[in-house]
Parts: sequence; structure tokens; C-alpha cells
Amino acid sequence: MRVYLDYNATAPLRGEARAAMIEAMDLIGNPSSVHAEGRAAKMMLERAREDLASALGADGGDIVFTSGATEALALAMAGRDLDCAGVEHDAVLAWGSGALGTDKAGRVDLARPETSALQLANSETGVIQKLPEGLAVSDLTQGFGRLAFSFNWSGITAGIVSAHKLGGPKGIGALVLRKGTDIAAQIRGGGQEQGRRAGTENLIGIAGFAAAAKAALRDLDSGRWAEIAALRDGLQERLMNEAPSLIVPGAETDRLPNTLCLLTSGWKGETQVMQMDLAGFAVSAGSACSSGKVRASKVLRAMGFSDSDAGCAIRVSLGPSTTRAETDAFAEAWLRSLARWQTRNRAG
Repeated sequence: MRVYLDYNATAPLRGEARAAMIEAMDLIGNPSSVHAEGRAAKMMLERAREDLASALGADGGDIVFTSGATEALALAMAGRDLDCAGVEHDAVLAWGSGALGTDKAGRVDLARPETSALQLANSETGVIQKLPEGLAVSDLTQGFGRLAFSFNWSGITAGIVSAHKLGGPKGIGALVLRKGTDIAAQIRGGGQEQGRRAGTENLIGIAGFAAAAKAALRDLDSGRWAEIAALRDGLQERLMNEAPSLIVPGAETDRLPNTLCLLTSGWKGETQVMQMDLAGFAVSAGSACSSGKVRASKVLRAMGFSDSDAGCAIRVSLGPSTTRAETDAFAEAWLRSLARWQTRNRAG
């Protein structure tokens, strides 16, 4: 049996999202058409927009649907000179100047929020940032649905979210804007999304996104993510007790409830990922958005770790369906692999 522990890369499709997508598949019309079939599609589109906005604590008119978080970031950041830190996702660093530093825990101190981009939570370490009033852009993808958050109360100007991180389909995301914020459209044409992003809307993906967001908020409200945090903490405690050399980057500060970064100096993260995969566990060695490449973590380098150590970490990320039996089984498999690696090192 396989055990999936890579929710920060992508979450399994929720049943609610699947049902909403099937319903959307049965609609014939284009949301931009004026006949009855088009109006029915438009009604579903706008209902989904309002549902997503409600989950975000935002206003529906300020949601712009995109092909994913990467496009949403490009839409938010193109043509702007924004500062960011090395712990940001590559999609942010591609547009911003990564001049901001972090402390050893990965926390970023912003002097000028209005000209900066800052993530809500890091995908590799889980470290949560404090979003200051007036922040220009925030990557919300890892925190949305896992942390209590309201866009309208946050004071940030623009936020980015992605469906597949919370159990929606891949290939759909959104940009949420503070009312009155102007952006320059990068895709021009038919005037969809209030002229901010042209092209016929991905109604199937949008319906799945909204349904997944509503389901994720139910999990949050029910306390499921607090239970996941307890599972993560128990796993961390056991591994640290039985592997004294283990380092857990970010453990000294607030983190996502599901994320655990494990660093063992000298034991390559790529090797650990392969060994865990053979043992039946899906984990990763950092962000999954690098076309299958495994390389030293720029996040850990930005936190002050050496290049060598930055290549010796894996990420374990739990989800709503993760059980204690699964985390116990992972701990046993990882500790066995660690013991074998230590034995080989001593023999060498």
C-alpha cells in the first residue's frame, strides 16, 4: 500500500470537487453567450466566484481566475519592481528582486511592504510569515484552507491561490485584489474577467476549485488541521528522539500544521526520496515546480544553511486523510533507512 505524504506538492482531488466538475461538464454553454445555455454557464461561473471569495474572506468582484498560481503571480507582478526574499517560490523570484534577507528560522523582515512580495507560508519548511498592512503581493497558496485567513482583514493588496493545493483540480488558480487595485492584463482578447484576463473561462476547473475551497474551510472549522498538527508534532518528536543528529528547519517558529522539513547532514535528500519511494512513501526534496529536478534547496540556503546541507533535506507534508498508522509507518521506514546509511558511512 502506498502512503501519500506530499500534500504541499499537490493534494488528492476531493470528492466535492469531482462532483462539481462533473456537473459543470454537463453544461453546454459558453459563459460569454447570451442565450439560455450561456446564461446557465455564467450563473455557475459567478456562483463559484462568490463561493471562492467567501472562503477567502474577499469580494467576488475582485477574484480573477487564471490557469494557476504561476499565471496569477505573473499577472500581479509584471511590470513592477518588487522586493522579495530567497525563501519565496521560483514563480515569485522570477519577477521580483530577491534582495530581502531572512533569519535562521526563515522569517522575513520587510522595511517597505508596499513594494514587496511575501508568502503567507513556505512550502518546504512550513514557516508562516506575518503579512504587514499594505503588502503589495502575497503568495497564499500553501496557507489557504489550512490557516485561518481573511483577505479583506489582512490589509494586503493582492493575493494568489491555487486549486490543487487544497484538493481541487490542477490547472486553475486565482488572483484576488483589494478593491480599486489596477493591474495590466497580460492576456488580452475577449474581455473576460472584467478585462483582466481574456479567454473563455475554465468552468470545469473553476467549479472544482470553489467546491474544494468550501470543503477545505469545513475541515479547518471542524478542527481537522489542529489534529493534523498534532500528528506532525508527534512524528517530529519521535524522529528527533531517535535521531539526535536530525535538524528540523523552522521548528522554532510558527509553521503550517502539516509540514515537516527533515535535514540530516551528509545524507542526500534525493537519496532519501528514492528510498522512501521504494518503501511505499511519497515525500519530496523541496518544491515540486522544477520540472522533476532535485537540487539543493534555495530556501534552506536563504536561511543560512550550507549548500551541502541544503541538499540533504526532505519535506513530509500531511493532509486531511493522513492517519497515525501512516506517520508511524513512515517513521519506522525512515529510521531504518537512516540506520543503514549510518552503517555504510561507518564502514566507509
